[in-house]
Amino acid sequence: MLRSSINQRRDRRVRIDLSPMIDCIFILLIFFIVTSVFVEDPGVEVDRPDVRGTELRDRDALLIAITADDRIYFDGQEIPLDQVAPVVRQATFSDDAVLIIRADVSTSHGMFAGVYAEAKRAGIPRVHFATESTEGL
Repeated sequence: MLRSSINQRRDRRVRIDLSPMIDCIFILLIFFIVTSVFVEDPGVEVDRPDVRGTELRDRDALLIAITADDRIYFDGQEIPLDQVAPVVRQATFSDDAVLIIRADVSTSHGMFAGVYAEAKRAGIPRVHFATESTEGL
């Protein structure tokens, strides 16, 4: 009699199966990774011009930086002006892509205009430029 009551107590233990909860967490993790926005930084920090009152809301944008000595950076690598269009065209992920040009305050107007023209030649419909008041870029 005593032995059967001990066996019954052992069988009454509650066991929580965590497998379904772990499966749900992994599915949520995959969902958030797939829907996340990945913005590639151009790889160099520039001193942007200060323009108050502007706001940019495009977070799915390609970024190009132009330094004070007129060097162009995309995805952490320096590229020549004539390679801007092919590189941007290859990195474009949609037909309505946005390109943001981060130009240093001391960048020559000619270099900025050249990068802008190359971006348009690559077929980018919206080309913006980042300023000091642009948040989060």
